[in-house]
Amino acid sequence: MISDFKTIALIGKYQSPEVAEAVLRLAKHIRDLGFGVMIEQGTASATGLTSGFDVASYEEVGNQADLAVVLGGDGSLLNSACRLAEFGVPLVGVNQGRLGFLTDISRDVALERVGEVLEGRYTEETRVLLDAAVLRSGQRVFHTVALNDVVVHKGELGRMIEFDLRIDGEFVYTQRSDGMIISTPTGSTAYALSANGPILHPSVQGIALVPMFPHTLTARPITLPDSCTIDIILLPPHDSRVHFDGQTRYDTRAGDTVRITRSPHQVRLLHPVGYSYFAMLREKLHWSSAPRHT
Repeated sequence: MISDFKTIALIGKYQSPEVAEAVLRLAKHIRDLGFGVMIEQGTASATGLTSGFDVASYEEVGNQADLAVVLGGDGSLLNSACRLAEFGVPLVGVNQGRLGFLTDISRDVALERVGEVLEGRYTEETRVLLDAAVLRSGQRVFHTVALNDVVVHKGELGRMIEFDLRIDGEFVYTQRSDGMIISTPTGSTAYALSANGPILHPSVQGIALVPMFPHTLTARPITLPDSCTIDIILLPPHDSRVHFDGQTRYDTRAGDTVRITRSPHQVRLLHPVGYSYFAMLREKLHWSSAPRHT
């Protein structure tokens, strides 16, 4: 099978010099296979690979690359996915970190597996993004996208926050808690899982709302259609902090509204042939592991 790839972008873990060897090895391998190679400029600066390969900004990667290979952990892929989603560039993840729910190619077989993808031997799936905005007095004061989750929480305060939840404009409830996790299916195995949220298969068209230590035990996680508009309205006197994929944050004020909708953009992920979502869950969550004997 022949692929349509011509130019491949390499993106390494942010400000991580230790990935330099892996990036250089993969860059040379891809070039030897006859493909053009560009190194994302932050990666090039951090790894010292500023000569011998084209260096490109994220915008240039989005406009010129046919494929982006991300070397790092899930955080690296989350960052790259959000920055490249509007361009429709497909992503491949090489795990240089620990868990690797999204970066599913092991570093030990990276050359072989990436080579297979470049030959056209892969499976593709799309993942939804959340579009998140902070509204203050009806005006948008902050906007970003998130692949995993939007987390509204009490920040450094020692007390709970209080907020109204509205779905498509309809009042649902007022909640006192440490906060709320609004998660995509991709993010359901991240922070939301730690808060006893449901695991959502990537093909589920839903958004999970997972309360964080609610004051009432009847506040349970709920999964909504991803066509909904979700508003979290902070009630006085409580301020809060909002995190987006655990990478970007914004400090909100009492009276602000955090509005979440499904983004019009999607993330394209390419997996080597044989990839299985359930096999990944078995490995990462240690399902079917033999119990320890004491």
